[in-house]
Amino acid sequence: MLRGILPVLPTPFRPDGAIDEAAMRRLVAFALGSGVDGVVFPGFASEVESLSGEERRRLLAVVVDAVAGQVPVVAGASAASLEETIAHCRDALAAGVGSVMIQAPRGIGADREAVTAFFRGVAEAVPGLEIVLQNAPAPRGSDLDPRTILAVVRDVPAVRWVKEETLPSGPAITAILAEAPAHLAGVIGGGGARYILDEYARGACGAMPALELADLHVALDRAWQAGDRIRARTLYMRSLPLLVLQALYRMRLTKHVLTRRGVLHNAEVRAPTPELDPWSTADIDGWFDEVADLLTVMPPAAAEAVGAR
Repeated sequence: MLRGILPVLPTPFRPDGAIDEAAMRRLVAFALGSGVDGVVFPGFASEVESLSGEERRRLLAVVVDAVAGQVPVVAGASAASLEETIAHCRDALAAGVGSVMIQAPRGIGADREAVTAFFRGVAEAVPGLEIVLQNAPAPRGSDLDPRTILAVVRDVPAVRWVKEETLPSGPAITAILAEAPAHLAGVIGGGGARYILDEYARGACGAMPALELADLHVALDRAWQAGDRIRARTLYMRSLPLLVLQALYRMRLTKHVLTRRGVLHNAEVRAPTPELDPWSTADIDGWFDEVADLLTVMPPAAAEAVGAR
C-alpha cells in the first residue's frame, strides 16, 4: 500500500553537471532515516525533463538498490507519448518496480476518451503494473476534472491511486473519493505538502512532497494518524514559510536546504528555475533556522552549522 509520506527524490548532480550516484545513495539514506513510507523517482521535483533515458534508468537502479526493499518505490514514467511512457514502465519493471506514476501527456489534452485510451494503452502494453495517475495543474499538467479521472479509474483497473495536485486539490479529492470504485486504493496529495492538512481531512491517504523536510513531514503525518490534530497543525504552520518559498524556487530551495543539512555537497541544478540571490538565500536560511529544532535527521556537522548561525 502507498500511504503516508512518499517524497519525490531530487536528482543530485556533480559540479560538472553529471549525475551523482553516490549522492543519490545519501538522499535515499536520508529519506529512510527520516522514516518515510516510500520514495518516488523521478518526478517533477527530480528535474525529470532534464534527464536522459539512460540517466533515469541508472538512477532508478541506484534508488532500488539503496532502498533494498525497506519501503515501496514508485517510478515516475510520464513522457510526451504513449510509446515513451510504455518504455519507461518497462524500465521500471526491469528494475524491480511495479508501481509507476504517470501523467497524461499534455499533447492529448483533457478529453475524457483520449485520456482513458492513453491509460488503457499503458495498462494493456505492460500488464502487472500498479499505476498512480498524476493529475498536475496546468501548464505542466493536464488539469483533469474529477469526472474524467473517475472515468479513467473505472475503465482501467490498473490505476490504483490518484495523485491529485490541481489547485485547489481539496474539492477534487472529495469528489474522487465520493465515487471511487473499490479497486482505487486511495488518493495522494501533492503540491509540495502546502495543502496537506486539508487533503488529509478530506481522506487523502498520503502525500508526495519534496525531500528536504522529510522528517518534519513524517512527524506531521504520524501526529495526524494518531489523532493529535493540534500537533499536526503546529508542525504544518511551522513548515509553511519554507514551503511557500519552495513554490518559487523549487529544486533550488530543496537542494540548498539539503546542503544545509549535510546530505548534499552542492546544490547544482539543471532545470531552468529562479536563481537564489543573497536576499532570497538569507530568507530561506532564516526560515530553515526557525524549524531546525524539528529536524531529527541531521549529520553532526550540519547540526553544528545550524547552531552557529
